[in-house]
Amino acid sequence: MKRSPNQGFTPRLSIRSVASRARVSIATVSRTINHVSTVNAVLAARVWKAVDELNYFPNSQARALVSGKSKLLGLIISEITNPFFPELIQEFEKVAVERGYEILIGSTNYEPKTMELCARRMFERQVDGVAIMTFGIEQFLLDRFASDDVPVIFIDIPSKHPRSDILSVDYRAGIWEGVQHLAALGHRKVAFISGPLQHRSAGARKSAFLDCIRCAGIKPNQKWLIEGNHTLEGGRDAMQKILALPDLPTAIMCSNDMTAIGVQHALFDASLKIPEDFSLIGFDDIHLAEYTIPPLTTVQMSCKDLAQAAMTSLLSRLQPRKDKVEPEEPITTRLVVRRTTGPPKAS
Repeated sequence: MKRSPNQGFTPRLSIRSVASRARVSIATVSRTINHVSTVNAVLAARVWKAVDELNYFPNSQARALVSGKSKLLGLIISEITNPFFPELIQEFEKVAVERGYEILIGSTNYEPKTMELCARRMFERQVDGVAIMTFGIEQFLLDRFASDDVPVIFIDIPSKHPRSDILSVDYRAGIWEGVQHLAALGHRKVAFISGPLQHRSAGARKSAFLDCIRCAGIKPNQKWLIEGNHTLEGGRDAMQKILALPDLPTAIMCSNDMTAIGVQHALFDASLKIPEDFSLIGFDDIHLAEYTIPPLTTVQMSCKDLAQAAMTSLLSRLQPRKDKVEPEEPITTRLVVRRTTGPPKAS
């Protein structure tokens, strides 16, 4: 027998189907699935029984019209090509779904026009709140959402917007562990490749490095402080600049893992080995860091912790509160030692 093209597929059910099964009005079904407290308990029980029996999935857009809430959260990131951000998106979406929300994603690529488009999409879809996880100085986004009283969560950016929260990251903790690790191995000549210094987080990571290196009794060499751009190509180019210097460091710390992987490629092209010729430490601990050759020693900043903290802070802003919301504890960082660090060659 020839199978019908539609055989085996259940047609999409409507709210009318639930109303008919439960022997109630469509309005009663609508109020029940939107958790309106005035619905008769007996009728509500019949509605939920019908929903379960029919395996009915409510129309989220229709529910939003009734409740006035879209149950949609915006998530704005810097660049989708950096593996750190897809990992962050995955964790954020997981937490959002657990809390009954969906997410709308926007990537700015640090471009003002793209930021405007991201903000516009968020407004058009009437998101309930926005997590801006860009690690950049993007005051425009804060001002834009503040003007429409949309709750927002930022990273490392001070704000006077009453419905915003700041997630701070303890960059120093992990970087201090990295510096201590290198010092214990015998390194006294340590370079640092930062991200774009106009971005607040990149400047914070560089400042933490300089503070830690001085606390370890090591004098920083200005020629070994190179500004990169947090990309593979930026890491490669920065390492080539270091290799062109007459006096070379024995270890390199990087502001993110993408930069560190670019450094690995530059050293491979120069027929130099890690960690025999140079020790190397990244920052972020993206999933790829464990699978580079050799596996990358790096400072871990947990995407799961960031997502959890962002969601907790954002949802607290969506609830009516009279008391002051206490700020979240800083996101911790820690060193993950793998195989790109070892004693300096001279020793």
